[in-house]
Amino acid sequence: MVTIKSNSEINKMKKAGYINYLTHEEIKSKLNVGMSTNELNEIADNFIRKHGAIPSSLNFQGYPKSICVSVNDEVVHGIPSDRIIKDGDVVSIDLTVRFDGYESDSARTYIVGNASKEVKDLVENTEKSLYEGLSKVRDGVRLSEIGLAIENFAHSKGLSVVRELVGHGIGKNMHEAPDVPNYYTETDVILKEGMTICVEPMLNLGTKDIYIEDDLWTIKTKDGKQSAHFEHTIVVTKNSYEILTGE
Repeated sequence: MVTIKSNSEINKMKKAGYINYLTHEEIKSKLNVGMSTNELNEIADNFIRKHGAIPSSLNFQGYPKSICVSVNDEVVHGIPSDRIIKDGDVVSIDLTVRFDGYESDSARTYIVGNASKEVKDLVENTEKSLYEGLSKVRDGVRLSEIGLAIENFAHSKGLSVVRELVGHGIGKNMHEAPDVPNYYTETDVILKEGMTICVEPMLNLGTKDIYIEDDLWTIKTKDGKQSAHFEHTIVVTKNSYEILTGE
């Protein structure tokens, strides 16, 4: 069931979202060639806890780490390990923060060091596609408008849209109704003021086809080409939206 959040609930989500934002900023300041993805996990875990919050990915449905770090052809849910980040790597950081009983969820993708123009365009246009989707958000709009805008923009840039993975509602739980696809799909869901959702395009340089690794978490592109991922938690307002995982 899709829930409408009260002002009190939205304020709690803003606090969770701000810690989420600060955690991303901390990671961004430390991310560099030669680090392990485990080091990024430790930085995030320590930072989140220092701010009185919980890294809610840890042990979520058995996930073993506090954040997801997906590199190059890993679309999402990469598990931090001893893997060393190299020059030119595309690194996506997806993290969820729980504070005072409410969740926040956001993702960013970085290029570490040097990369080709094609890869730079992938990352830049994936972030732009997020805002193309968000530009459709306001009270009374059909949810499918978000996915249509993302899909049209992605295809105009020659990028493919992962279809098996979608955005979602959020609140007391990390994943709530409704699903928020990054492509057009028929739906009866109408955006309402006070709805809180996560919009999160995942775009690939090559084919949209993906597969899951033997660890049962890491999802990769089938052709081995790079993927990028951006996400914000937002609240729907009467005439637009407010980002809860921003400054």
